Amino acid sequence: MPLRVSQFQVPVEEPEDGLPEQVAEALGLTPGDLLHWRVVRKALDVRDKQNLRFVYTLEIETTAEAAEHAQQWVELTGSPLVVAVRSEPPFCMPPPGSQPLGSRPVVVGSGPAGLVCAYFLALHGYAPLVLERGAPVQERIRHVRAFDAGGPLHPESNYLFGEGGAGTFSDGKLTCRNFGPDALRVLELLAECKGQQPGKPNILYYHRPHLGSNRLPAVVKALRQRIERLGGEVRFYTRVEDLHFDSGGIRGLSTSSGYLPAQVVVLAIGHSARDTFRMLARRGVPLSPKPFQFGVRVEHPQELVNAVQYGPRQDYYVQKLGNADYSLIVNDSRWPLYSFCMCAGGYIIPSVSAPGYFCTNGMSLSRRDSPYANSGLVTTLPVSAFGGSTALAGVELQERYEARAFELGGGADYRCPAQLARDFLQQRRSARLPSSSYPRGLTSAELREVLPPLVITALEKGLRVMDRYWRGRFLPEALLVGPEARGSSPLRIDRDPQTRQSPGVPGLYPVGEGAGYAGGIVSAAVDGLRTARAIIATYAPLQVPAAVG
Repeated sequence: MPLRVSQFQVPVEEPEDGLPEQVAEALGLTPGDLLHWRVVRKALDVRDKQNLRFVYTLEIETTAEAAEHAQQWVELTGSPLVVAVRSEPPFCMPPPGSQPLGSRPVVVGSGPAGLVCAYFLALHGYAPLVLERGAPVQERIRHVRAFDAGGPLHPESNYLFGEGGAGTFSDGKLTCRNFGPDALRVLELLAECKGQQPGKPNILYYHRPHLGSNRLPAVVKALRQRIERLGGEVRFYTRVEDLHFDSGGIRGLSTSSGYLPAQVVVLAIGHSARDTFRMLARRGVPLSPKPFQFGVRVEHPQELVNAVQYGPRQDYYVQKLGNADYSLIVNDSRWPLYSFCMCAGGYIIPSVSAPGYFCTNGMSLSRRDSPYANSGLVTTLPVSAFGGSTALAGVELQERYEARAFELGGGADYRCPAQLARDFLQQRRSARLPSSSYPRGLTSAELREVLPPLVITALEKGLRVMDRYWRGRFLPEALLVGPEARGSSPLRIDRDPQTRQSPGVPGLYPVGEGAGYAGGIVSAAVDGLRTARAIIATYAPLQVPAAVG
């Protein structure tokens, strides 16, 4: 009988290979009673600074008699463990449908949603064609490094466009709130594609698994190579410029490299393809405005974050666990503020995809060894805050504030508008700025000029609350930079919840973060997987499916 055991706490010093004996003892069982076990989730609890602990959720397989005994034992002993019978279907893909395909499915975009969708289509014999407007990942790395060093912006190969999507240069966080079989299968796929390395936290279950922007390119490339070995094709520098469809559905695409016939098109375009959003609106594809995240990025010395999170034993815990991260939430129903994409030992980067605009993001390498820590501080803008009279209203708001940030940063110099948090609260420009991880330099600015009123209010309220959380240590060394406007898509490309197709455009499948259905690498990949499942269930394959992959 399968059981899920939650809230199992172990000091960080304890080796993980001793878990079976410890869990069995806590349940009043013997190790031999555990027929099978696996870790579902592992998180670090830093509340007791003298004794940091890992908190586990595990799944165990045992006999019905042992399961009943374990539940009774936990109740009788008053144990804090939560034990419940697990009933979860295994991962599966459907048998192929019967509707014939006149041409191979086209996947637009090679971010996590597009790549994972294409992988499962290729695995099952559908020979997908992936179109990526930017460069292959290794070439993209060279363009990004040249930009960081002060070079010009490459409009199709930058921090947001190119193989791997925006996530390639946003830290490689694989955080996922979904315990289900689809999420696990995605994590297994990423682990198989060089995502798991010896001596690193296991990405299959660690609460905040982190690859690092230096490791993600290898994962992306390995996944693309799998797609190609399975009969798929990836074309770079191929931007989709128009869709062709009629009442019967999608017919083809106009691209920067010519016209392509298509019966099935997966739109995995990411949250920054604003030219594509406008094309879709012009062509009458159903779109809706949606709430999205907007705020700033805050930077502290990493040593301060270690002291706050690890306490007096910080040197010991840094050596054992690495640099500390944090998560902060101000639960105000009117002006919520929360940390987002926290980058321990990280770098602030220019999240820029088009000339004339400026936006920030964060990233870190696998070792997280920068002397700086940064995090987004964002609130969610409701549609009412930007007058959602059109689906593009949120995009236009982003552009308005990003254009002002570009001006404040000196135009093509792409310097980052910055302000000390205490000066922000006092509504004064900072006379001096500390050193920073941002590669192209800072410029002192009044950040209120690049933030919507609701965000300003959320920061005014929330920064003081966060300072109380840290007992007066948050504000003194906090540097704010901004804006941070690309945390989520400001619109949704409508789709039917059952068929996953665009209403009125059969064969068009919007997926991922850019379409408004995900928020992060893993959730976007899961969305791509589920769309592949819907396509497979409808259409017959084009070739014999691969036996393995």
